[in-house]
Amino acid sequence: MKKLSIIGFIIIIIASSCGSGSYNGELVGVQGRKKWFEPDPYRMAFVPQGSFNMGPSDQDVAWSMNAMSRTVTVDAFWMDETEITNNEYRQFVYYVRDSIMRFMLGDAQIEGFFKVDENGDPYDPPRIDWETKIDARDNPEITDILEDMYYPPQERFFGKKEIDSRKLIYSYFWIDLRQAALESSRYNYKTESYEGEVYDQEGQRIQIQDRSAFVFHNEINCYPDTLVWIRDYTFSYNEPQANMYFWHPSFDDYPVVGVTWKQASAFSIWRTQYLNAFLSQQGDAFVQEYRLPLEAEWEYAARGGLDFSMYPWGGLYTRNDEGCFLANFKPLRGRYVDDGALHSNQVASYEANNFGLYDMAGNVSEWTSSSYDESSYVFTHDMNPIYQHNARPDDPAIMKRKAIRGGSWKDIAYYLQTSTRSYEYQDSAKSYIGFRNVRSYMGLR
Repeated sequence: MKKLSIIGFIIIIIASSCGSGSYNGELVGVQGRKKWFEPDPYRMAFVPQGSFNMGPSDQDVAWSMNAMSRTVTVDAFWMDETEITNNEYRQFVYYVRDSIMRFMLGDAQIEGFFKVDENGDPYDPPRIDWETKIDARDNPEITDILEDMYYPPQERFFGKKEIDSRKLIYSYFWIDLRQAALESSRYNYKTESYEGEVYDQEGQRIQIQDRSAFVFHNEINCYPDTLVWIRDYTFSYNEPQANMYFWHPSFDDYPVVGVTWKQASAFSIWRTQYLNAFLSQQGDAFVQEYRLPLEAEWEYAARGGLDFSMYPWGGLYTRNDEGCFLANFKPLRGRYVDDGALHSNQVASYEANNFGLYDMAGNVSEWTSSSYDESSYVFTHDMNPIYQHNARPDDPAIMKRKAIRGGSWKDIAYYLQTSTRSYEYQDSAKSYIGFRNVRSYMGLR
């Protein structure tokens, strides 16, 4: 008994040392945790939680029969005030470019481009040192190592040395929580194995041992397809946009286009990691991930609290009281410039809706995270409804159709309506489709 008492006393001492403050035997939670309040993210508008009538606000003039009116509820979230611009997306492209270059220099053991441990030895695998500026001038060693990043001599235009956009491959990881939830329901705790068959991304049957089976690795070229301006339109001269639209400073504040759904999703993952890496350095907690909006979130945000409005600004018309058009689209049977722009325009060129969101109608259509199905309103949940491809190999090809919303500079007014639905395939890039991000809000508001 004396030995047992000593053991019990030791356990009490250990337990009392697990948290700050004195031990009193009461349930007080883990002490010493820093209070956290979510700051307003830069250039994002807050969309409060709420319920609304999703679907047509008027008759189905196109007789598309792909939406029905139903009441749904969405959680609170942040949303980019504008579509992602060329300059914002270029930050992603430059990050990928610099990362590849630094990995190349680090692998070659070029001093200053990799971090070392306390013994002066490089980490394995290498850790990038982001502080050292890449300067190949008067350093032939760096020039030789980075030569593969540029177009080969026979492909150069007037001998100009330019980065080969085909080399800008973004490598990233993501967790498929939906597949994890599905498979965990089949876990047998007695046999410590999963019942049934599970497949990897290539369709090969695998035996799941841990959660790594739900962690996927993808690689994608991050550079926009600048030739969409020509490919989308036969017998239309759009070479000026193909030449200049993405990289020239005069188009910095225009919405990025030529980006596929996959590229937009990869950008969202990069943006999340980019911010969370900074927060981690500051000792702060992570935020929710950036992502493409659910189709219901997009429509709720576009309505701006005007539940039965046909357009984000309310009312039935595309002009204001002074006769000016309220969005960038194709008015009057093809008088493109009557709204102020021939093609896409600078973001925020028109008034914001009641949530402070610009261009929720017109300018460029926007990717959502939702897969498109004409009858999805019938079977999806009425709370944060989602119908989404989750990268399982047995998913039908129809799941790769992604809903786009908002209409664009080349569309008639019907596509500007808050309830109008359309789609494109997830690997398609178009001159009239861009995107914006959302981030779930942590808490009730």
